[in-house]
Amino acid sequence: MSFLNYNTPIQWNRTNAFVLRFLLIYFFIQAIPFDYKFYTDLLAISGGGQGFYILFKIANYNPQFFGLSGYQNWLIAAIIALIGALAADRFYRNTNPDFDKLYYWLRVILRYRLALVAISYGLIKLFPLQMPYPSLGNLHTNYGDFLPWKIYFHTTGIAPPFEAFLGGVEIFAGLLLLYRKTVTFGSGVLAGYYGNVFASNIAYSMGYEVYSLQLTIFAIVLFIYDAPRLYSLLVAQKYTVANTYHPWFDNREKWVRNVVRSLVAVFIIALGYTTYKNYTTAPYKYPKTVGIKDSYGYYNVSVFKFNNVEIPYSTTDMNRWQNVVFEKWATLSIKTARPIVIDEGLGDQFTDSDYERNFESAGVGGRRYFAYEADTLSKTLKLVNKNKNHKEEIFNLNYRVVNDSTIVLTGINEKKDSVYAELNRINKKYLLFEGRRKPIKL
Repeated sequence: MSFLNYNTPIQWNRTNAFVLRFLLIYFFIQAIPFDYKFYTDLLAISGGGQGFYILFKIANYNPQFFGLSGYQNWLIAAIIALIGALAADRFYRNTNPDFDKLYYWLRVILRYRLALVAISYGLIKLFPLQMPYPSLGNLHTNYGDFLPWKIYFHTTGIAPPFEAFLGGVEIFAGLLLLYRKTVTFGSGVLAGYYGNVFASNIAYSMGYEVYSLQLTIFAIVLFIYDAPRLYSLLVAQKYTVANTYHPWFDNREKWVRNVVRSLVAVFIIALGYTTYKNYTTAPYKYPKTVGIKDSYGYYNVSVFKFNNVEIPYSTTDMNRWQNVVFEKWATLSIKTARPIVIDEGLGDQFTDSDYERNFESAGVGGRRYFAYEADTLSKTLKLVNKNKNHKEEIFNLNYRVVNDSTIVLTGINEKKDSVYAELNRINKKYLLFEGRRKPIKL
């Protein structure tokens, strides 16, 4: 096929022309949002920091047809593209379009689409939002109680500099795509990068394997443009002429191009600003409400009563609380032996409600995570389970701070059973917090 000739222009025979038309329609459908549901979902996003998430969703548009998911949408797009290519082949058979210019526009669509994705995902890694540092409750969860994707997120999240480095790579490669002369380098980096992401998605069941494969294909299609010439120069060591094709634009086309470039630049700047603002004010995966003052820590439950009957410490009694963690934000988690139906979501949705910010509890068993409302005047707590499979679980409690290491909780659950828990803070040193360069005495 003449697409692979590296020292001669592409020969636009009928087969090559048909393939180009098919790819142009197919990738146009995947890159440009025509889905009305996409816009209704955007309008449904609410909250004080929704600007960041709206821009992020726009940058990561992924078409859905008839409520389908995964590769089924690819099939629908391919059918539409096939019908469009057949129709174009029939109606424009006797014309002679500028196929080099059409190929140029195909690459432009993929360049800007992939650049926005890479920069947006790069930003939420540069400012560690995608894989935040594990909560204290997660650190006190047994390794085997995590779903594989949560292990991957925590493994990356515990090293913010490394996560920021990964984000920097994505941003740099995305910026390279915005300049025609550096597209090959940017697409080559992203082909390997998103290929690795695709493999990780499969291995850790993270749920984005279809989207990551789509991005890998975008990058490969862009890289293929210069791949034969790179092979000729670097492997075959032959004299190779660079492709210097650049289409001629009339004044109207130049105006449109300049407007699009300006809009993309403004979009990227706005996305960068709103992402940084979200990171510094209220990272969207963790609750924004501050927890009870000086409560942060890990507590052993030394005394526990259920319906006024004291239950000794037990790892098998389903009613007995074993330990409790207060986060810096308004989340309290409890270790019990009661079975948990794990929330298999990724906890990556944007919401202004602390109850629905469930990244802590998503993909986790072994602990029960509660969002709470605290009335510091009447010393009351209302706990609501953040796991969507156990949202009926509620506690209405009174709390009493005995001293700087003891908190007493009393109240009832949703079944009107009474509970009494005496919590004793354990001053535990965490090697993750201390790091390698500090002398540690355990």
